[in-house]
Amino acid sequence: MRRLLLLFILSVSTWATMQLTPTSSIVLNGIAKDMVLSENLLAIATDAGHIEVYDATTLQKVKEIAIPDVKDFMGDMMPARVMSTDRIGERYLLLSDSGIGGYSNLYIYEHGKLTQLLSHKDKKPLIKARFVDKTHILLGYLSDEVSLFDTETKKERYRVQLSESKFSDFALNEEKTQAVFSCESGVLSLVDVQTGKILKTLEGLNVDNVYKVDFKNGMVAAAGQDRRGALYDIATGKGSYIQGNFLIYATALSPSARKVAFAMDEDNSISIFNTLTHSKLAVLKGQKSTLNVIIFKDENRLYSASDDKTVMVWDLNK
Repeated sequence: MRRLLLLFILSVSTWATMQLTPTSSIVLNGIAKDMVLSENLLAIATDAGHIEVYDATTLQKVKEIAIPDVKDFMGDMMPARVMSTDRIGERYLLLSDSGIGGYSNLYIYEHGKLTQLLSHKDKKPLIKARFVDKTHILLGYLSDEVSLFDTETKKERYRVQLSESKFSDFALNEEKTQAVFSCESGVLSLVDVQTGKILKTLEGLNVDNVYKVDFKNGMVAAAGQDRRGALYDIATGKGSYIQGNFLIYATALSPSARKVAFAMDEDNSISIFNTLTHSKLAVLKGQKSTLNVIIFKDENRLYSASDDKTVMVWDLNK
C-alpha cells in the first residue's frame, strides 16, 4: 500500500513539473500584435497591415483582411500596424495606427466590405478595441480612458477617465457587461460597460505596471512588471499573487478560471498554475519572443502569440 502511495505521489509530482512543447504552430505573414478566439476562429492582428483568420482546430487559414497603408514620419508609405482586433459573427474589427500624431484608425470589415469608422482626423490615441455587441465597441485610450463607441452614429456614448496613469490593457467578462482595465500604477478598475462607471478598484497585489489582464468566471488575472502574477476574486475584491522571476508580460485564465497561464521567465516560457493552490501544473517551452497574447480554448488547449510571426498551439494533455 505504501509503495502504491509513493508511486502516486511521484506521478503527481512529475505532472506538476512537466515541461511541454508546442503540438503545432501557425506561421503568419507579419508579426503578431493581438489575437482573439471566437466561435472556433482565431483572428490574429499583425504589424503588416492585415489580420489573418484561422480555423482553431485545423489551423487552416480562412481569410485575410487588409487595411490601407499609412505614411510614416518620413512621408513614405508603409503597412499600418494593426494593434487590436475582434470578431462578432461575420463582422471583424481592426484598430491600427494612422502614422500621424499617435492617433488611430478604426475599421469594420463585413461581407467583403471595409468601412472606416475613425481616422487621424478624429484625434483618438486608442490602444485596444473590443466588440460589446454588433453596434457597440469598447475602446481603451492611451490616457487610461474608457469609452463606448456606437458604430451606427459614429459617436461615443460616454468617455470616462479611469486614472491619471497610462493605459495598459482591458478584458471583458463573458457577458460583456463588465470590463477590467489595467494601467501603469498597478491598480485595476472594474467598469460597467454600459455606463463607464467604476464599480470597484482592485489593488494591493501589483505595485507597478500591469501589462495584461484576463477576466473569467468572476476572477481576474493580472500580469505585472513587478514580477507578480496577481489573482483577484471580483466578488470580494481580494486575492493573492504568484511570484515570478522576470517581468510578466502576458496572462490568461481557463474558462472555469481553475487554471491560469503566466509568461514569467526570461526564456518566454508559459507557466500553468492551479489558481486555488498556486501549484505549478506545467511549463510550456518553445516561445522565442516576448509574449503578447495567451488564450485558453478550453481547460487544456491554448494558443500563444509573441512578438514574431509564429502562433503556437499547446495541449496540456500531451
